[in-house]
Amino acid sequence: MPASNDQVDVQVTPPVTPPVAKLVDIFENEMSRQDIQMKLELADKNHFLQFYLQPAIEMSIIEMTIPDKPNSRLQKYRLTGKGKSLKFKA
Repeated sequence: MPASNDQVDVQVTPPVTPPVAKLVDIFENEMSRQDIQMKLELADKNHFLQFYLQPAIEMSIIEMTIPDKPNSRLQKYRLTGKGKSLKFKA
């Protein structure tokens, strides 16, 4: 009997990194980048963007309030449903 060549597509969710977990913990409603960074007590914008904000967006844990204008001075961020479930997971 020939071996089955059936393939199973499994999407593996990458684990939440400690910086992203920390970001989720401090989140309150909609927050600007500056507010989030201040709450996390991080001075370096590039470090914050690389290790906190971008990974959280890529993992669909937070989302932009103005996705069509990512560089808007009015841009804020909010938790997605996935982010809320991480935050309120006890």
